[in-house]
Amino acid sequence: MSEMSDFQKQFMAKGVGNTLFTQKEFDDALAMAQAEIMAMAIEASRTAVLMEREACAKLAEECVNIEKLPEDIRNRIPSQRQ
Repeated sequence: MSEMSDFQKQFMAKGVGNTLFTQKEFDDALAMAQAEIMAMAIEASRTAVLMEREACAKLAEECVNIEKLPEDIRNRIPSQRQ
C-alpha cells in the first residue's frame, strides 16, 4: 500500500489528535494482530478438541450398551446436529 497523502495525514491528525504512523507501520501492526488472532483461534480449537475427546472417552467409560455408544457420542451436543 502507498503512503498517506498530506491531506490524509492532516485530516487524521485533526480528527483523532494522535501521533500518525506510516502505512507500512499500520500494515505491520495489522499483520501482527492478525497473527495473534490466528494463534488464539488455533489454541481455542485445540482446547475444544481435547475437551470433546475427554467427554467422548467419559461416555465410553460409562457405556453399558456398546451398540448405543456411537449414537450417544453423536447426540452429546444435540444443538450441533443438523
